[in-house]
Amino acid sequence: MVTGYYNNRHEAGELLANELFDKYRYEDMAVVALNDGGVEVGEAISNRLHAILTMVVAETITLPGDPLEIGSVAQGGNFVYNNQLAQVEIDEYEGEFHNYLEDEKRNANAKINRLMGDGGAFDRDLLIDRAIILVADGLENGSLIGAAMDYLKPVRTKRIIVALPIATVPVVDFVHLKADEVHILDVKADYMGTDHYYEDNNMPSHEEIINKLNQNILNWR
Repeated sequence: MVTGYYNNRHEAGELLANELFDKYRYEDMAVVALNDGGVEVGEAISNRLHAILTMVVAETITLPGDPLEIGSVAQGGNFVYNNQLAQVEIDEYEGEFHNYLEDEKRNANAKINRLMGDGGAFDRDLLIDRAIILVADGLENGSLIGAAMDYLKPVRTKRIIVALPIATVPVVDFVHLKADEVHILDVKADYMGTDHYYEDNNMPSHEEIINKLNQNILNWR
């Protein structure tokens, strides 16, 4: 039984791959990670399904002096608010922190462009006419996945599948509205932070992650 606690991210990816294998082993697939941890989870899925592995580069924005994640920016400048915020809260933050949020969006875009310039460029053409599996190592809110979905809107895909080892109830509600299919191994009412659910949190550097993705993409060109 899956309990939402894993030895490492590769193990979580293997469990998700087990759920996806029978249905998608003969499909033309692409695994799209939402963060570095998602690449580690997604690698196990892509290996099992013989699917391309790539990543949407995105940055989250928090309020000054507050860990609250107000939203996420994906490459291309797409910004999506944290879906756990009520509209009245969003309006309040927009009024009080408007200039700060605009600066942070510009900073996030600049960082994304630097990362892409270092070799992490994302080619949407590689995803055309494939079924897409969006994967992260855990999500507390829907802003990151929402920004990625907005970025992928122009791409003609067969279907969008969300695969997550751990997520909160609001994320589950959000992705059921946005995706064609959802695979979430465990839902947490009280989310303790993604690292809490992994025994081993040793991760490759971001540069190593990007190199891994680039090598995978080269194999598919």
